[in-house]
Parts: sequence; structure tokens; C-alpha cells
Amino acid sequence: MPIDKRFIRHYVIIAALLTVTGATLARYARLAVSDGAPRPASSASRVVSIRGPIYDREGRLLAVDTDLYDVSIWKPSFQRDKAASFARSASGVLGVDPGELEGKLTGDGPDFAYLARRVSGDAAEGLERVMRDEGVNGVRIDRVSGRVYPERALAAHLVGFVGTENKGLSGAEAAFDSWLSADPEESGGGYAYGDAVYLTIDADLQYRLETLSRAVLEENAAEGLALVAMDAKTGDILAYVSLPDFDPNDFLAVDRSAWTDRVAIYAYEPGSVFKVYSMASLMALGGIDERSRFVCDGRYERVTASGEEIVIKCLGSHGSVDVTNILEYSCNAGAAYASETVSDIDFYAKIREFGFGERVGADLAGESPGLMRRPEDWSGRTKPTMAMGQELLVTALQMADAATVVANGGVLMRARTLGRIVAADGEVLEAPEPIAVRRVMGEYEANAILRSMEAAVLDSGTGRRARIDDLRMSVKTGTAQVIDPATRRYSDTDFIASTIALFPSDDPEYIVYAAIFNPKGASTYGGRIAAPFVKDAANAIADLYGVARSGSASATHGGRISVSGVDAAEVGDAMPDLRGLPKRALTGLLARDDIIVEIEGDGWVREQSPAPGEPIAAGATIRLRLE
Repeated sequence: MPIDKRFIRHYVIIAALLTVTGATLARYARLAVSDGAPRPASSASRVVSIRGPIYDREGRLLAVDTDLYDVSIWKPSFQRDKAASFARSASGVLGVDPGELEGKLTGDGPDFAYLARRVSGDAAEGLERVMRDEGVNGVRIDRVSGRVYPERALAAHLVGFVGTENKGLSGAEAAFDSWLSADPEESGGGYAYGDAVYLTIDADLQYRLETLSRAVLEENAAEGLALVAMDAKTGDILAYVSLPDFDPNDFLAVDRSAWTDRVAIYAYEPGSVFKVYSMASLMALGGIDERSRFVCDGRYERVTASGEEIVIKCLGSHGSVDVTNILEYSCNAGAAYASETVSDIDFYAKIREFGFGERVGADLAGESPGLMRRPEDWSGRTKPTMAMGQELLVTALQMADAATVVANGGVLMRARTLGRIVAADGEVLEAPEPIAVRRVMGEYEANAILRSMEAAVLDSGTGRRARIDDLRMSVKTGTAQVIDPATRRYSDTDFIASTIALFPSDDPEYIVYAAIFNPKGASTYGGRIAAPFVKDAANAIADLYGVARSGSASATHGGRISVSGVDAAEVGDAMPDLRGLPKRALTGLLARDDIIVEIEGDGWVREQSPAPGEPIAAGATIRLRLE
């Protein structure tokens, strides 16, 4: 029977619809069987992303990717009758409960499932042996990148950590995540590499100061501690200590309070160390100068226009005081009376110029701006109490960075934690220069504050326990009361002891600021517990970097280097024992053109090659490792 041509078009359309419907149903059936889980891609098409490493300023490794492995199952290829035996054998290798493992192998879940994530290379090798012994199919081992922190807790808050997907969650890992993360689109040979990040910290100094800090924390039974060491000229952060800390290799193993960054995020009332910046602000505004004097009879008293009586107690009756005496004795009354010489709005604006009330911008993932209320929200006692370090919140990083104004003749430098960023092929992608943020005060006034701070280390000063006899230091101590959240009043038991030091005083190269939070030991005063701590930190810095001291060795340069005051190392026909010599004693060897001298590290000679007594010929290479 012939087909009516009028219906041919209808038959074609129906056939096409049936074909599409059949294909759709087939696809739906496949997805339904697999519970929507796609079959894993072949390893040949997989790009391995390797996160860039993190180094200190000298190239010491702080964070690096290593080989870890994901273990998965594809049930359609797995022999279910071998599940129990395989689960028993593999559980010990993978560190997984046998029953849990067997459930993943035979349960009603999707055909594809992970048996374990990010296991070690040893575990992966052990599992391969189990797979061979058991003769199973369908179990797959895929290489992934995992993060390792070889120095463990060293500078943990600055370095940070990553999550399960190798993405930065805190510290430098988060701040520079876009640089550290590898781009799979730029892979070569199945591998994609992230860029390397070099931080400004010195791992050697960081270790020394962390060791000191842990001892201080324990000795004073304190809740926490922050310490910042800076290069005063560049703003480079050389050490970044926040305690308690954690091991980023296992950051989930600690209480989350240990994650708190007490350097850049934790904000608090600074106490009397802040008098450095309040007196500097008053001098910059012209309210006071070096000759200005105020009378301290043990208290500051004033009655406002509204009749409010304001009384602020001092540590003692200091009599007639000038700026130097205010910083030397930490005179509250003198600071409060001095604050009356300028307007509220001018005082507020100048304090802001020191960087308070704003983020420092030190290349960190998170920074607190602290808190400074605007003058229209001030009470009658705000300005005098702010002059002595109350009624504002700061961070340890802000306190250290603001000191660059005093150290650099009135210019604020931006604190920095990023040294440089280097691509996998060695190309330098970023190498930021030091940033002068703004001029805050005149050079004369800044030097006047610096000189006044030197008086604090005199026998009559609150910072005398920070004094180093052969190193000029400009110091200020502080003891801040802490607000009790329950009463909203100052606590009788909780304090913050702090001290700042700039040295050498004639032209500061380094800044050290330390704060001890809620000490419960023999004392809570900054002059008693924070000052000696800062002294030890300053000594460590001076020894490590060879800061000139009075009566110590000095170096002069005139085409060649000569060292006086210490025996310079000499190498003749036989190798001498150089172990224990400081770095400055080795500088003369660098001028020799008959031998090659390679020096690694700073401090004192720890290891040497050749060994003592071995012959030295022309052209020989001498390698010295310092610590």
C-alpha cells in the first residue's frame, strides 16, 4: 500500500522525536545507575597543580608542596567478594576503620567514592602492595599536592595555613594565594607551578626571638604575647611573634584561640608606650616644645565647662616636668596637662597621621585598624586619657610601625612582610621598594622625642631594665589596664605590660616592640617584665646583625676592609679553626684573591670546610656556615 506523500513529513518528525527520546532515556538510565557520579578521568589528562613555596628573606624554606595521594573506588570494577579481606588489610595502611572502609566498598552510595584523602607516599606504597596481594581492581591512587611546613610553628601566624583544597586560609598563604596557586591552563608536561613568595622575616632571628618569647610567656604565666622586630629604615618586618601559636601542619589540633594573631589583628589599649606618639603629636602641632613644663602633684584635675570634674591619678608626684621627664617617669599628669595645648580635632588628626585608626597595609590577609572615635564622640576626659594611652585601641603592628616616624626624622614608613615574588622559571615578578607613607612631623621634633626616650633608660627612668651598657637605646615602657567585659570597668587583675625600643639612638636601625597580655606572675608592670624582655631581644638583634656598640669592634671601609678591636681571621698554608668566630672577623678573608671564601648565614662560625689543620693551596674554596 503506497504511503500518502502528505504524511511523509509527519513520519520524519515522529522518527526524529523517537530518536531524541531514546537517547535521553539511555542517558538518564546511565546517570540513575551511577547516582550522578561521573567516572573519574584518566590520569593522563590530569594536571597536577603545585603550589608555590614560601621562603624567608634569606631563602630558608617555610612552606612547600609535597606529594600526597587520594585513594578512590570505582565499584563496577571492584570484586565485592574481596571487600572484607581488602578492608582488613588496607585499614592499617590508610588509618581508616575496617568497617567504615568496607562500607564504602560495598555500600549503597554512588559508584565512585573516596576511600581516603591526602595520604602520605608511604601509605600509598603500602596500599599498592595490598592491592597486588589481594588482587583487586577498581581502586585508584591519584597524586595530589599537599602542604608541608618544615619549620613547624615558626612564624605560624605570618606564614598561615591552607585548607583541604590547598587554598590559603590565613597569613601569607591567604594574602598571596593568587600568586602561590598554580594555573592549570599554564601547565607543561602535566604539571602547573605557582610562584614563590619570599617574606621579609629572618628565620634565624625569628627562632631566637620566639625562644625568648616562650620563656617570658611561661615565666609570667601570661595569656599571650606579641613581639615585632622591624628594620627602622625600610619598614621590613624581621620577626613576627604571636603566642600562643600552633603547628600549621596540624592546625586543627589546637584550640582555635591559638589562631588569634596578636600582632596584626588583636586590638587593645596601649597604655603609656603611647605617650611617645601623643607627645610627638603635640610637638608636631606646636602645642609644646622641649622647654614646655607642667606641674605634676600626683594627679591631673580639671573642671569642664559643664561642671564635670575630671581627675586622673599619676604614678607619683613628679613636680615640674618637661617632655623628657614625662617620658622618663611615664608621668600621666604631665601628659594630660600637655594635651590641653591643642584642640581636639587637631590632636585627633595628628594621631591618625601616625597610622592609628587605619590598617597598616603590611601585605597581610587580615589587619585590624584598631579604634579611634571621632572628636564629636569624645567626653571631657577623652583627650587627656588618650594622651596617656587609654580610650583608643591599637595593634602591636601599628605601635611598631608608628615608631618609624621617630626613627626617620618624622617620616612614616609602611611596614612590609613581602620581600619579593619569583616565578617558577626564576623571573622576579614583584620586588616592592620601601614606601614612605607621609611626613608626620619635622626632623627636629622627631629627634627631640628620640632624645627624650633615651632618658627612660637612666636609673630614674621606667625603662632602666632595658638598658644595654654598650648600646644607646631610646625606650618607653607601659602598663595598660584592661576592661573587664562583665563590669565594663577596668579590671583589678588584668593588665598589658609593654615596651618599645629604638636603637642605636643616634640613628635608629631597628625597632622592637613587645606586649605581654594578662601576666599573672610576680609583676604586671611593663618596666619590670617587658623591659628586660626587650633588652634580650635587642641584644639578639645586635649580635646577629653586628650593630656597632661602644667599645666593640668597628669596621672602616676604604677600598679594603679592616677590622679593629677583634682578631681578624687569617688563613695561611693550613686551615685554622675558625669555629666560634663572629662574622665581622671574617670580612678580611673576602678581600683575598688567592682563595675563594663562601659564607652562609649570620652570627658565628658553626661549621667549616676544610677541617682545621688541612692544607690550603692557591685557588682553594673555603666554606663557612654561621649560626
